[in-house]
Amino acid sequence: MVRFAPLIPQGGVVLDLACGSGRHSMLLANLAYSVLAVDQDVSAIEAIQSSSITPKCLNLEQDVWPLRGASFHGIVVTNYLYRPHMDSLPELLEDGGILIYETFAQGNEQFGKPSNPNFLLNSGELLAFAARHGLKVLAYEDIYVDDPKPAMVQRLCAVKGALKEHIPLQFQG
Repeated sequence: MVRFAPLIPQGGVVLDLACGSGRHSMLLANLAYSVLAVDQDVSAIEAIQSSSITPKCLNLEQDVWPLRGASFHGIVVTNYLYRPHMDSLPELLEDGGILIYETFAQGNEQFGKPSNPNFLLNSGELLAFAARHGLKVLAYEDIYVDDPKPAMVQRLCAVKGALKEHIPLQFQG
């Protein structure tokens, strides 16, 4: 997250989807982004009281996608997977917008929760997702991590549409 957040174009709003306690919203706000922090419980993020963060209580798992028609310069999703609305995310990105997605992957069940396959990415699932939506992958990992706890995760940073001047050369190769 820290490595790729600066790739998000300035001037628009960044969506922190399923923001939880708001740690990524705070990081983004400290990088001078305006953030829409969405979760079904926003009490923790409301306590932050930052003028750069707008908390919004939404049920992200209802039949109708609650963010339809919105647009963002960046979308951040961590430790959250709800496949029925996953394909809606690229539609929310403006051209040149950045998607940063990290969540648990198959194999995580050996380390504890989540262990339900509904909440674990299949091998290569984020790469296939990016390809299906024409996103240009800037970075991808399917790895074991031991911090903050042992886990299997997939990480993706991708851009929608043409590369813009805000993407440093080391990410364009």
